[in-house]
Amino acid sequence: MAVTREQIIEALREVYDPELHRSIVDLHMVRSVDICGGAVRVKVALTVAGCPLQKSISQSISERLRRIPGVEHVEVELGTMTDEERKRLVAELSPRPEVRSAILDEDSKTIIVGISSGKGGVGKSTVTTNLAVALAQQGFKVGIIDADIYGFSIPHMMGVGNAPVVLEDRAIIPQTAHGVQFISMGSFVDEKTPVVWRGPMLTKAFQQFLGDVLWADLDYLLVDMPPGTGDIALSMYQLIPQGMLLLVTTPQPVAANVASRVAAMAKKTGQTLLGIVENMSYFRCPHCEEVTPIFGAGAGEAMAEQLGVPLLGKVPLQVELREGADAGRPLSDPHTAAVFAEIAHRFHERAQSLRGGRVGARAK
Repeated sequence: MAVTREQIIEALREVYDPELHRSIVDLHMVRSVDICGGAVRVKVALTVAGCPLQKSISQSISERLRRIPGVEHVEVELGTMTDEERKRLVAELSPRPEVRSAILDEDSKTIIVGISSGKGGVGKSTVTTNLAVALAQQGFKVGIIDADIYGFSIPHMMGVGNAPVVLEDRAIIPQTAHGVQFISMGSFVDEKTPVVWRGPMLTKAFQQFLGDVLWADLDYLLVDMPPGTGDIALSMYQLIPQGMLLLVTTPQPVAANVASRVAAMAKKTGQTLLGIVENMSYFRCPHCEEVTPIFGAGAGEAMAEQLGVPLLGKVPLQVELREGADAGRPLSDPHTAAVFAEIAHRFHERAQSLRGGRVGARAK
């Protein structure tokens, strides 16, 4: 039986742009399909020239088309959209004239959770990245906003060094790694370049991360917040109506006491406290298995009891977790993966109970 154009187009509907997370057919990226016997030639227009994921797109097209009976050879020719084509695409993906993301709509199913701490150095970003990847592995659509503009670290921890694609100077395509979308100031500047901005500019940047980014239809959007209770954190909380807050602390009483101030501020800004994660809870000797509470013990439980929220989990102090963050490989260690899988499960159950089941059941 001869291969038909309809077969090719239907197969290409299953090939998704890895950044926009939509079918290349629906994105009008397929320009032409030529069939000669068992040979198929497909012309595809990328959103921008030099797309960093063009090899991945080409491979996905070839692999999918070769599964069609009768297809013996596939040739993929990559081009670039014209300015007019890009304008139409942006208008279709982001029809709102104002800077305001659909994830903030009242009927949006996306649950926005700020990951916060009272002070720096407690592992807030480490918890954010590993929790996000754990949720993605459990079948949820997850995004991260790195709102710690001064101390950005998410791109490094996710293992991505290139800049995101920006369409028509206003629509930003979030980067994707380990099944998670993310955006960060660290994606636009060199990792060692300081961001010397005052408060209003930081707030504007966060507004753009919410409104100008073409987020997928997310279940959870985790916001890696700047530490403390200053103007920046307060402004950002006010931009997230009816958001939730996950506190990260260490077992050290002084860290937990400072984190409780963040909980008090969250209450004033209308945030719902989702729970607490205790990081660096203990060190387990890899040789004798002896557990040592290097930073003390009990502060996480005491804080959870005081605030009337669950302690979602305890993350151990371990070399493998640090190495995974430095190498951009979250959950690369099996023990770490098991710890965060349980935290992600409790996180989801708690979020479900607080929002009345607005997030769908696990996809797998």
